[in-house]
Amino acid sequence: MRTLVLFDIDGTLLSSDSAGRAAITAAFAAEYDTLDFFDAVRFDGKTDRQIVRELHAAAGRPERATEPAMAELLARYVAHLEVELQARRDRIVVHPGMAEVIGRLECEADVCVGLLTGNIEPGARLKIGATALGYERFRLGAFGSDSEHRPELPAIAVARARERFGRAPEGHGVVIIGDTPADVTCGQGIGARAVAVATGSYRVEELEAAGAHATFATFDDTDSVLEAILS
Repeated sequence: MRTLVLFDIDGTLLSSDSAGRAAITAAFAAEYDTLDFFDAVRFDGKTDRQIVRELHAAAGRPERATEPAMAELLARYVAHLEVELQARRDRIVVHPGMAEVIGRLECEADVCVGLLTGNIEPGARLKIGATALGYERFRLGAFGSDSEHRPELPAIAVARARERFGRAPEGHGVVIIGDTPADVTCGQGIGARAVAVATGSYRVEELEAAGAHATFATFDDTDSVLEAILS
């Protein structure tokens, strides 16, 4: 393996029509009478566990973010997410060019395609499973259930690649695909490159300013995207 390519999910691979936000809202509604504090927390670029912790803090109840309570809340979230995704099946979209880019990468003998996402693993499986992408195509992953801190996820993915294949690329041989500045910067600690796409809530200029190796409005131009990933 020469290149490990790790894809973010929300805003990058797909849009779930806010199914995740609806599911976490329903999960929190079991604990709080009002949810006005949701407006104080931005979700994109964060791990699910980080979002839960920040929401409790915004509600003025940070002590509720214990490990057992967080596990229970996230289990409720996954149950609600399955329902919300089913209700939105006709509105969940794979972003332009993503299926084609993944298909081309799969044809490269020295490339491994994986996931790097703030979603906990069951949520990632549900979201991708609601599309035609196919979860099994991603040969490994690092998830928000592995660490609350996104910058720790790239090293986890590399360790899993090494465990599975006996060796793993390092430095620029690791490429992170994402739509937020957090995606762009999270791999800096291991020298990874970031290829950014502005299909989420950040503009091309903001992703470039974060230090992306290459930035695209969409992945429609498959050849150019592949050149940026594999160069």
